[in-house]
Amino acid sequence: MMLPELTLLLDYVSQEASNKEVYFDAVVNDNCLSKRSARTRFLTVRHLADLYGLDDSFLLFRALKFFWYRSEEARPHLALLMSYARDPILQMSANHILSANIGEQIQRQEIEDIISSRFPDRFSEATLKSTAQNINATWTQAGFLKGKAKKIRCHSDTSAAAVSFALLMAYVRGSRGEELFTSEYVQLLECRPDKALDLIESAARKGWVVLKRVGSVVEVAFPSLINQQEMEWVREQA
Repeated sequence: MMLPELTLLLDYVSQEASNKEVYFDAVVNDNCLSKRSARTRFLTVRHLADLYGLDDSFLLFRALKFFWYRSEEARPHLALLMSYARDPILQMSANHILSANIGEQIQRQEIEDIISSRFPDRFSEATLKSTAQNINATWTQAGFLKGKAKKIRCHSDTSAAAVSFALLMAYVRGSRGEELFTSEYVQLLECRPDKALDLIESAARKGWVVLKRVGSVVEVAFPSLINQQEMEWVREQA
């Protein structure tokens, strides 16, 4: 998920930056990521754009930035959520990683097998190895694995900002009410529904989201993140 590169880029570019050209210029022309060649700079920022959008016209990137600048602790999980939504190979690996017991070793070959079973003969041996290494690196950066050569499953505590982003992603996909708290995005954070509710209450107190509770009925809204035109589109998905 290129967390170090995304962190450097968002540190370098003004929070008010709103379009892809600004981010491309920062990487390609200013070389804010300290890449050796112009080609490497371009390929790097293009991959970041594939993963994150890098444009405020894209709701999820705009929301990621909103939470990114408000909660440094949430950044690894914010990046994981966005990468997961946009990278089918990362999606394929999630069940294997999350179902592993704490302390269990994750072998690179296991990830290679998952990829090759879904995409037989698509990748060369070298590309398959590199892709599996990148997948394991993503889960390590997100805090679900630890170690360098030997990857060990571990627990990664989540945060109010990450849960808010996860609920927003589920909301955009059409989930409402209690269903938000059992969505695949909340499950990706290994966050129980009751804990997610506690965290979203904290987010509401900060003014990040709007939360309404009447008995067992829960409603979450995102008026500061979703504009009117996007809201009309979201209603069509519900």
